[in-house]
Amino acid sequence: MYKLLILLLIITFNFYPQTDFEERVEKGIKEIYNIKFDEAEKTFRNLIADYPNHPAGRFFLAMIDWWKILLDIENESYDDIFFQKLEDVIFQCDQILEKDPDNVDALFFKGGAIGFRGRLRSVRNSWLKAADDGREALPIVERAAKLDPNNLDVQLGFGIYNYYASVIPEEYPMIKPLMIFFPSGNKDEGIRQLRNTAFNGKHAKYEARYFLMTIYYRYESNPYLAEEFAKMLVEDFPDNPTFQRWLGRIYVRQGKMQLADSLFKDVLRKADENYYGYNFAVSLREANYYVGYNYKSNYQNDSAKIYLNKCVEISEAIDKDEESGFLINSILYLAQISESKNLIEEAISYYERLLRMRDWGNSHANAQYNLKRLKGS
Repeated sequence: MYKLLILLLIITFNFYPQTDFEERVEKGIKEIYNIKFDEAEKTFRNLIADYPNHPAGRFFLAMIDWWKILLDIENESYDDIFFQKLEDVIFQCDQILEKDPDNVDALFFKGGAIGFRGRLRSVRNSWLKAADDGREALPIVERAAKLDPNNLDVQLGFGIYNYYASVIPEEYPMIKPLMIFFPSGNKDEGIRQLRNTAFNGKHAKYEARYFLMTIYYRYESNPYLAEEFAKMLVEDFPDNPTFQRWLGRIYVRQGKMQLADSLFKDVLRKADENYYGYNFAVSLREANYYVGYNYKSNYQNDSAKIYLNKCVEISEAIDKDEESGFLINSILYLAQISESKNLIEEAISYYERLLRMRDWGNSHANAQYNLKRLKGS
């Protein structure tokens, strides 16, 4: 859902030269990514108190709420406060720019705030407003980059733009008409810029690694390069459920099911121990699904049923407009397990249930074939 961010999100970082300032910003960023929100809140509120004329503190306070949204994307309860905090950043930047139109920090953080506003609007399907934010943010950050061409972290934003402006119109034709308002992109240049930031950037390197992980997984069909960046993120931020789940699904695509199983069991352990973000439904559903799938693949059907049934239970509670792939596949696997135990009526019930759901990965054809076979007609 967040794909439009590419046209909207230009995150940039340009800080005071003071060592104290940079160290505190870096500390707070790491606290956000490692889901230590209380610590991050304290870090950035103290930063605002000590550096009240710099927009970084307010910007990163908003990023705490952004990660709360990311961890539980269907929950809209943080949207209003997130939007308000972004408006506070934009207001402060505008005040700075009235006195100093070439203030690079104000330009960077204003562009970043508008970009994140558009990013959330795209998640919430407010496409026109999101596109307007993208159109507003891009020239602001371009101006900042011209004023400070040696800022390596700015390449994050241009890398995101270059890559997705090239790829997204082909992947999502509905967005194509909006592209007339934006410069054309260059996919190869975008990857080069993102990799440069990922390996050489200062504060933006983590976000660059996140985007490279998702790009290599989703669009470049290269789970091995995706794994490279996922491992970096998990090693740096071992208590971030989003990064752990990404690495787990990358392992699944590679066929490394034992590694995936171990990782998703760790997700469930952390949920049991109330680590923040791990006990949200979307995280629990995915972890239960892959643990159950691995048990089934190893013919440990009794254990598989426990986890797959849990995935079904969670999916039924959170699926809104249509059944998720997690739910449909879990029902299919439960039908197959029932067959293996010679529980034919139970298997038939599962297959009939599949036919009442939307078709997913030939689930209807599969169910119809097996029902005909089991019923002998």
